[in-house]
Amino acid sequence: MRGHVLTGFPWNLAGYALVDYAALRQTAAWVGSYGLSFLTVFVAVLPGAAAMASGRQRLTVSLMALAGIATMWAVGTLRLQSDAQQPPGVALRIVQGNIPQEEKWAPENREATFARYLELSTRRGDFDVLLWPETAFPGFLDEDTEARDRIAAALTEGRVLLTGVPDRVPSEDGTRYFNTVQAFGATGRILTGYAKHHLVPFGEYVPFRGWLPIERLTAGLGDFTPGPGPRTLALPGVPLVAVAICYEIIFPGHVVDDLFRPDWIFNATNDAWFGTSIGPEQHLASARMRAVEEGLPVIRAANTGISAVIDTSGEIIARLDTGETGIIDASLPSARPPTLYASFGDWMLLALILASWSWAMATNATARYRRMRRTVMQRCG
Repeated sequence: MRGHVLTGFPWNLAGYALVDYAALRQTAAWVGSYGLSFLTVFVAVLPGAAAMASGRQRLTVSLMALAGIATMWAVGTLRLQSDAQQPPGVALRIVQGNIPQEEKWAPENREATFARYLELSTRRGDFDVLLWPETAFPGFLDEDTEARDRIAAALTEGRVLLTGVPDRVPSEDGTRYFNTVQAFGATGRILTGYAKHHLVPFGEYVPFRGWLPIERLTAGLGDFTPGPGPRTLALPGVPLVAVAICYEIIFPGHVVDDLFRPDWIFNATNDAWFGTSIGPEQHLASARMRAVEEGLPVIRAANTGISAVIDTSGEIIARLDTGETGIIDASLPSARPPTLYASFGDWMLLALILASWSWAMATNATARYRRMRRTVMQRCG
């Protein structure tokens, strides 16, 4: 319910307890994070069940717990040792501007913010794709010719910028606002874009606004309008890319367009709202699990951190921590073929639930049969 009602908020799933255990987290490639959470809780309660059991049952349940852990570890180890595809040979530059949230939208800071991103972007080094975080440009970039010209000057021929920006579109009902990632080429022209479809309830919009006397928790010009859904972007000279803006990356099975599979996932985010809390680490854990589930590298650009390059096993190749200002220059990791979870989604969770129910019913039926048999034998005796 928490993961789906009012667009959902599947934060800190139980399976994320295994995110730092390389072999164990690989199970998500088959059953997803909900399935991994199911298995994590299932294995965790078995010792308690063993303590309540007696005789042969206690040994059986204890062995089941050990077998569950051993199976997850063995299957995960095999996946880690499997051959990866050849990397695509694409050089990335991730820019972390580290602009405090209270300064981000102040009009007097706009030029300084933009100048910082341009300065970091033009530091010495070679790259093919430049990545800026969510709403890195504090304005409507598609309407600002001068800003686009300055971006074009920072991009040599063949380079592409993906940046988070707000967008607005006139309509019959008034102006509609979108939280987007837009792509720009060396000419400063917009190549394509993506609009966030999983909006934050009460942060980016107010659900049931006509009935609820509640305002948004964040200041803004108006409610954002959701985009149509996951989309794969095709850019010149760049492998196909899916975009997840901010907390969209926390939704298992809802990041990638299943009909047009990308080669990597770009997660543009602004975690400055979390301050110095554990929030950015928890958000990063979700991104790592999406990489495992989909068999796709996840590249994260965060305003104040944590920016990171994550490979298909969920391993962090490079990172900039919270509060750091700087860049990451790294190669785009290779993708894997579609995982079982990427192909069947949360049907794998349903299969686990049905299997556990079947096992429980079979166990209870067997126990009842044995009790009945003992009773009959005692009476006959």
